[in-house]
Order: sequence, then C-alpha cells, then structure tokens
Amino acid sequence: MKKSIIIILTFAFSLGMFAQSASMQKTAKSVFTLTTFNKDGSLRASSHGVFVSSDGQAISTWAPFAGADHAIVIDANGKQHNVETIIGANELYDVCKFTVSGTTLPAPIASSQANGKAYLIGYSVAKADVKPFKIGSVEKFMNKYNYYIFTQDAAENMASCPFVNDRAQVIGLLQHGKNGEVYATDAQLANDIKANAFSVNDPVLRTCAIRTALPEKQEEALLTMMMTGETVDSLKRQAYIDDFIKRFPTATEGYTNKAISYVDAGKYAEADKMMQTAIERATKKDEAHSEYAKVILQKQIYHADSPYPAWTLDKALEEARKAEAINPLDVYRHQQAQIIYSQGQYQQAYDRFMALTKSPIRNGEFFYEAAQCKTMLKAPQTEIMALLDSAVAACPQPLTSVAAPYVLARGMALDAQENYRLALKDYNLYDSLMQGRPLASNFYYMRYKCETKTRQYLQALNDIARAIIMTPDEPTYYAEMASLSLRVKRLKDAEKAAQRCTELAPEYADGHLLLGISQLELGKKETARLSLLKAKELGDKRADEYLKRIK
Repeated sequence: MKKSIIIILTFAFSLGMFAQSASMQKTAKSVFTLTTFNKDGSLRASSHGVFVSSDGQAISTWAPFAGADHAIVIDANGKQHNVETIIGANELYDVCKFTVSGTTLPAPIASSQANGKAYLIGYSVAKADVKPFKIGSVEKFMNKYNYYIFTQDAAENMASCPFVNDRAQVIGLLQHGKNGEVYATDAQLANDIKANAFSVNDPVLRTCAIRTALPEKQEEALLTMMMTGETVDSLKRQAYIDDFIKRFPTATEGYTNKAISYVDAGKYAEADKMMQTAIERATKKDEAHSEYAKVILQKQIYHADSPYPAWTLDKALEEARKAEAINPLDVYRHQQAQIIYSQGQYQQAYDRFMALTKSPIRNGEFFYEAAQCKTMLKAPQTEIMALLDSAVAACPQPLTSVAAPYVLARGMALDAQENYRLALKDYNLYDSLMQGRPLASNFYYMRYKCETKTRQYLQALNDIARAIIMTPDEPTYYAEMASLSLRVKRLKDAEKAAQRCTELAPEYADGHLLLGISQLELGKKETARLSLLKAKELGDKRADEYLKRIK
C-alpha cells in the first residue's frame, strides 16, 4: 500500500513537472531576438524581447532603439519581422513597447508579484533553455509595479530575455546593472504603455528613426496625423495616413489627407479615386462629399496651372451641395460661399457670407470674408472697414488669438489708407494676441515700415532686427537696417548692416551705396569711395552726390 502511494505521488509530481515544462516551452515560442541598425545599415545593438499580442505588439528594453534607424526581430520559428512602429518607451526604467509586421504568438503577462523563485527563458528555434533564478528582493514602484532583484549572474547575451513565474507568465525582462547585477522591471509596465497624440513629439522617441504608433482612439490618432504634417518626412507621413485609413476605414480624414498628398504630387486621378472610396466607405456621407469638395477647391486654388478636366469649381460646388442635401448644416453653406467666391461671383458670395452672420455659427470669419468680397467689388473703404470692425467685434471677448487674423487684416487696411497710427495700434494688438507663437519676418518688416512713418525709430530698429533674425539671408532687411541706423546716427551699426547686405547680394546697388555713406560718415574716405564707385557701376546715380564730398 505504502509503495503504491509513493508511485502515485511520484507520477503526479512528474505530470506537474511535465506540464510546467510544456508551459515554459510554450512561452519560449514568444521570445525573439531583436537587432537594431544605423542608417548606413551597420549593426547598432542586439537584444531580445517577447510578443504580447497576436497582432505584432512586443516589449523589450529601450536602449537598443535609442539612436537606431530601423530594426528587425526573428521569432522562435526563425521568421523575420520588421519593426514597424514604436508605441512608447520609459527611458528611466529602460522598457519599451513596439509593433512588428505579421502575426505573432503572445506570451502571458503575470498580473501578480512573484516570490522566491523565477525562471529565465532563453531564445531558441528548438527547445529553449530554462534556468531557475532566486529572487533576492522585490521593490514596489508607482504603487503597482514590481522591481525584481536577483541573486545570480546572467550572461550578457541573454539581455532582455523574459523571467517567468512557475506558471510561465512573464514577470519582467532581464536587465544588467553597471556592476553586472541582474534585475527585471515589471513586464506590466512595458505592456501598459500606450501611444498618445503627442508621442510623435516625444523627445525620447524622436531619438529613434522608427515612427511612432497611432493612438488607439480615433480623435487622438487624427491629432497625431495632423501633427505629422510639419514634424516628419513625407514617407513617414504617408505611413501614418495609410495606418489611419487601415485603423479607421469609415472615417473621412484619412482619405482626405491621402488625396491631398496625391494632389500635391500631381496625381489627380489617384486623388479622385481616393475621394470616391471615401464616399463609398464613410459612415457620414455628408462629410465625405464636403471633403471631396475641399480637395477639389484646394487643387483649383493652389494648382490651377495643372489641368484636370474632371475637377472644376462647378464640381466642387456640386459636392458641397450634396453634403448640404444629406445634412443641412451651415458649415456646408459656408463652404459653398467660399467656392462661389473662388468662381469670381463676389456679390453672390457676399450675400451668402452675410446670411451666415445671422446664423447660429456666426463668427468673425464671415465678416472678414464679406470684407474680401467688398474689396474685390471695389466698394468704398468705409464699407470694408466696417466689416473688418465687425469681424473683430464678433470674436470672443476679451480678444484671444482667434481674433488675431482679423486684427491684422484691419491693421493692413489702415496702413494702406496711410492711417499709420491706428494701423500700428492694430499691429501691436496682433503681436500681443499672438504672444508665444512665432511670427513671420514679413510681419516685423511691415510693422517696421509703419513705425518709421510715425517716427518711432527705436521700435522700428527692434522690428527690423527681429525680421533679420527670422530671415537672416534677406538683403533688403539689412539695407533697411543700415538706412535707419544712418538716420539715427548709429554709424557703426549702419556700416555692419550694409556690409552684410553687400555680402548677401553683391549686385544690389543699395547695399553698396549705404555702405559707402556709412563709411563716409565714419571718416573712412578711401573705402567709402570704393563702395560708392561700386554703387555707381551698378547704376545708382545717387552715388555721384556723395563722391563729390570725398573730393
């Protein structure tokens, strides 16, 4: 009887060990090798990691990716997968989450703390090596994650291989300290990483050339796609757009962005096909027709010299009307008014814009667009100014950056009427409304000219200096700086500005004339003579007057 019990217990223990071994080997099928490369194709780093989903999501340490251009993984079946996107990374704890191409076998992630003993699973295309490790201590961080410290050493070539508990669930990835100590950060930390709308601008992720993943939520993914228009190269942007279309096939925004990229490349037939697909697949058909109209309008405005007979302003108007027929929104009536304006039907467009000023979506833009119509109709300036005043007044009070374009337009109109003091008041208001946002050099140049006409020379010098900082290779700005510096007797500043002007534009007569005048005022008669002779050679007859003073 006793012998029978021993046999049964031995058999049961063997079954348990077999089951544990089988589960370990199953988890081992989720382990992969990771190789990252530099831009020239040279090897950057080698490591490991584990898959955590069937659609290619994986976790590993971040260090191999920092500075890398591209990467691949090879799974336990020997199949190669390209690393496609970085979902996110935690640089402090050296973990990251990313996606690879193809389908993958996920490993189970432990949801509770392991104690006493863990097992290190190596990578293998055959039977993986499983080695027991004693857990020396466990530290809690961020209230819910575990930081495991082990008492044994591990080979460097096992970096980022998974530690698992006795149920073959991953508790962390092997990491080495500076002195060779072995530890593992909770795998849940890496697995919990999610992409967000601002991942594309994350300074840590930007050290790696692999693009970031789109967020899971459509609104955040849309924001990411919009942000990539100015922050990534065209190839990456196309990848973001394609990914958005794949993830959100019934949303119009992906198709619109793809179509616009085709328009910019002169591929109008492809753009048209893309928008037809949008109309076919979109849940909101009115939005699809409106976006189709928008793409056509943009092509007609910015690429008018490139003919595409299928797309006309009449076609754009037709699509905008279809959108309104499906869903009678004022935004679609506004779009129609903009198209009618582009057709040159300014009175009809004006009537439509003014009708919108009485709608529930009344805002400053409608008054501003009505003012543009009046300008094209050559209406009296009093009518135009009244509309621009209304555009500003219709904005939220106190004024914010929303009102800035209309304040600037009013200032420019006042400037054109030679009402410089009121124009300058609007320019200054525009500057304050745009505080914290970069302004173009032509704004500072425009305000500089207004300031010189009101004899506010110190402010003018500051603004022309700002224009130079924004556009340091524009010779006109240096000539203006030199001219005003001469007027206020800042002779050395005038000479420096004029010298730089001649360096940027050797054939620009004004630069040599101003250089000669400033040198003459500084008493440098010989160099002044040479500069003035150069100005005369370039056709500036004013040089003769100053040359007479040298004799």
